[in-house]
Amino acid sequence: MPMEMQTYRDGRKAADDAAEAIRAALAGLGLPEGVWGSVRPMVTHSGKPYVHLGMMRADAVAKIAEVIGAAAPS
Repeated sequence: MPMEMQTYRDGRKAADDAAEAIRAALAGLGLPEGVWGSVRPMVTHSGKPYVHLGMMRADAVAKIAEVIGAAAPS
């Protein structure tokens, strides 16, 4: 059964917003576009929003993990 267009649009908007938020956060860490340029919004066949982060360099992921770890409650 195909999904309704509004379900797709809602999922796409949520995925677009989330993808843009993570792109901005990664750029804010000073990471080059080559790191966050592969971030893509995706919508499943059922309308669920996802964000594909793609393959990232290990040094960039280490920096991301460091920032997330520092922000985590103790």
